Amino acid sequence: MSRIDIEYLMDRYLNGEASAQEIEQVESWLEQHGNPESGWNEMDKASRGKWLDSLYTDIQASAGINDPKVIRMRPAGNLWRGVAAAAAMLAVFFTIYQEWPLLHSKLYPDKLVAIKVPANQQSQVILSDGSKISLNSTSRLQYPKAFSGKTREVYLSGEAYFDIVHNAAKPFIIHTGKVITTVLGTAFNIKEDGRQHTVIVTVARGKVSVANGGQALGVITPNQQISFNTVSYQHLQRVIDIKPVIAWLESDIHFDDMTFAAVALQLQQRFNVKISFANEKIKNCRFTGTALKADKLDKILNVLCAFNNATYRAEGNGNIIIDGPGCK
Repeated sequence: MSRIDIEYLMDRYLNGEASAQEIEQVESWLEQHGNPESGWNEMDKASRGKWLDSLYTDIQASAGINDPKVIRMRPAGNLWRGVAAAAAMLAVFFTIYQEWPLLHSKLYPDKLVAIKVPANQQSQVILSDGSKISLNSTSRLQYPKAFSGKTREVYLSGEAYFDIVHNAAKPFIIHTGKVITTVLGTAFNIKEDGRQHTVIVTVARGKVSVANGGQALGVITPNQQISFNTVSYQHLQRVIDIKPVIAWLESDIHFDDMTFAAVALQLQQRFNVKISFANEKIKNCRFTGTALKADKLDKILNVLCAFNNATYRAEGNGNIIIDGPGCK
């Protein structure tokens, strides 16, 4: 498990965003390393810190970081079993030891300021270096009160527009799940789409380097974009028009030859409502237009349905269902 994998998993776990499988993985890991009786979620901050500090000491001792190497001979019949077990244990200890500085900082939230934007709202953050970050609806940002190290690092979940103050001696790094975006001073947009399993980086000004952990994905300049699929690990670099990408800053929504399915995803995020299709054929209908910031969902849906020979209805729970024969 890579550095970014551990960081991303622990971040999701501690913030209650992990899946059932991820929770099981983390808690299994915790139980295997000295916490079999009391659940991690039941421990207070002091107990967590004490347990983690103890774990770190054990890791150092077990991995032989502070002590001379000692090799114990085993009976010949158990040699290979012993080698396999030792290798597995050392792999676990070495991984945790490598990840400790970052993992330790993630588990002490008072060292990072966290801001989460409510649905249908936006927010702006001005960092200690003067950089400005505009956050879109339901996005989350973690950042330090002051940048004291050799880099300026923040953690994003959702979508944000960054206007970063130039500092050649201190690169600005954004962690978005497994994707790492590195800049010196520029303006760009990052969008994490959990439904589509993508992270999309688009540059408005300057130059941006994008990587998946230690794997470089590319360097992009104004009106260029890298889209990375977090499931297939495929990425696409292309030239685009930046205006529709950052239109959310003015709260207008631009639909540039988009499918009805893609439009529905944007409307779901903006209005915090679930939209589904009774007929799969409607999803491929395409639309070009603009929804103004003052437009309500009903007005937007009326226009979309009129152009695509469709109708919609609202269920009692507020969910929207779109129906129709589809497009030719």
